[in-house]
Amino acid sequence: MNSSFYVDAKESSKVKNVIFMIPDGFSTSYATNYRWYKGEDSIMDSMLVGMHRTFSASSEVTDSAAAATAMATGVKTNNGMISIAPTGETLKTILEASKDAGKAAGLVATSTITYATPAAFASHVASRTDEAEIAPQYIYNKVDVILGGGKKYFPETLINRAKKNGYHFVSNRDELLNAKKTDKLIGLFSEIGMAPELDRHATTEPSLAEMTEAALKILKKNRDGFFLMVEGSQVDWAGHANDAAWAMKDIQAFEGAVAKALAFAKKDKKTLIVIAGDHDTGGMSVGGYGLYDAKLEVLRKVTATGDFMVSQLTKDRSNVKDVVKKHANIDLTEEEIQKIKTATKPDLAMNEIMSERALVGWTTKQHTGVDVPLYAYGPGSDLFRGLHNNTDLPALMAKLMKIKFLQSK
Repeated sequence: MNSSFYVDAKESSKVKNVIFMIPDGFSTSYATNYRWYKGEDSIMDSMLVGMHRTFSASSEVTDSAAAATAMATGVKTNNGMISIAPTGETLKTILEASKDAGKAAGLVATSTITYATPAAFASHVASRTDEAEIAPQYIYNKVDVILGGGKKYFPETLINRAKKNGYHFVSNRDELLNAKKTDKLIGLFSEIGMAPELDRHATTEPSLAEMTEAALKILKKNRDGFFLMVEGSQVDWAGHANDAAWAMKDIQAFEGAVAKALAFAKKDKKTLIVIAGDHDTGGMSVGGYGLYDAKLEVLRKVTATGDFMVSQLTKDRSNVKDVVKKHANIDLTEEEIQKIKTATKPDLAMNEIMSERALVGWTTKQHTGVDVPLYAYGPGSDLFRGLHNNTDLPALMAKLMKIKFLQSK
């Protein structure tokens, strides 16, 4: 375990901004499969510095709430809890500490923006399911940029209160890209979670890269710097569904956001980027089904999630062969057709077939407890080398930004 928290003064003096990027559910097997899917190294590969441990206070296998709490507060808590200790104590977050230091702060996600990971950085609730209680805390905590899904948790009264407090509100891609000059922005692009990247073309939603770029344009105005958390939420959702094509496409979308952050950091030279999945989802393998092989190129031709393809089926599912051919360029065998037709959950049946064709294995539809990769770029990035606990990450960020942290709120 890397327990060194020595911070070089020269490196620390350079860190004005932190961009913390979290590909939810992402682990080494996702990284390897994505490399084969892309056909070359990912942008993140050159930034790899180590690994980190993900267990929670209540289990060897964390959920997203406890993982995000550890990554936001430096304290492990029980699964399901949002920035509250197992004892019930409210825990100060790295975002709140950044705000206290005069910095701007932002949250970007493709889930509901009140979902577990973003919530842990700017709210405190005993249960991650209390999303309606999380939303007003963002306004109270004066988070400068709030971009994601979850419009249903922001009633008109809350939006009006936010507008009175100086927030500009947008609800689609065009409005985001053409937002008037503002220092505070709320963008809610769907009632619940945003569309998977595979299905986004049929919506008016922005990409994760576009939301990240929009957030940076606003946050960089603060002369004291900023803290930005960006989550690629749906890598996790794809893992829960064992939908390999969805996973690869949402990693690609996340990589696009990383490219925007990296371009900003290279120009700025005072920005630290840290990338860390919160846990593994699905127990994905590279290869499987008794073969020493992997065929990720199969997934490049898939243009829709299993969920979307099921939505295109007739009641008797008689058009399943045509739907899969259209959206995955796969000719189903008669056995595969019957498997989907008779399945209780046809989306999972489709995903199993796609995964087997690509030789991507899965061990679960839930989380696993493996260590996950840690990436960093910019001043102070060397401090993230080695094996860390997830609780180390916000502590190192705070030290590099020279802000007070690791105390109760």
